[in-house]
Amino acid sequence: MAERVVTLLSAEQIATRVQELGRTIAADYKDRPLVMVAVLKGSFIFAADLARAVDLYDCRIDFLATRSYGEGTESSGVVQITHDLSRPIEGQDVLIVEDIVDTGLTLAHLLELLRTRRPRSIRICSLLHKPARSKVDVKIDYLGFTIEDRFVVGYGLDFAERYRNLPYLGVVERDLRGVTAPSPHTACGGWGPHHLTPGGPRRGPGRRGRAGCAGRGSRRRRRRTSRRRAGR
Repeated sequence: MAERVVTLLSAEQIATRVQELGRTIAADYKDRPLVMVAVLKGSFIFAADLARAVDLYDCRIDFLATRSYGEGTESSGVVQITHDLSRPIEGQDVLIVEDIVDTGLTLAHLLELLRTRRPRSIRICSLLHKPARSKVDVKIDYLGFTIEDRFVVGYGLDFAERYRNLPYLGVVERDLRGVTAPSPHTACGGWGPHHLTPGGPRRGPGRRGRAGCAGRGSRRRRRRTSRRRAGR
């Protein structure tokens, strides 16, 4: 089963929007020291491009990695920090840089943790937002794009650690061409697609068969008949 990535946002669209965000952030933090906190792994490419677009002399970049816990594939929002900041943020203006906000649970819990460190302010910049999946109200101060509820890869976002290196954002689609659906008849491989030959269909199942196939009793009777004929 082949996979392909269909472009959702091109590299040019992303670059244009990142430059716009950078100018806005630089204007808001003019003459104020800023600490940009990139949440790994997904935001690393976005954070690197955004940092270059933010024209501030006093801008420090730090990194944070988290692990969230929950049942199934959805986070409960309970967060453990697996890679912490290198320096304190007390009294600092902090900008959290995220790749995507969907339910908002993990980000809300992360905000609670960072506020205990008494920064001067905390704002959020996210490349993407999925409002359809939102479960808590988290204010995104700087937003790149609003998207529908689709699984997005590329530009730092992954699927099983693949596709992070793509310069654009895309949606993974699976090519089902060439995949043969299984026959509904399973007990003895009854009348189904496997009975078709290049010359046309074979003769259908006999009357004595069950579930569309010649039963075992029919085969045993045919063998006994053949032995009797051989003995004549």
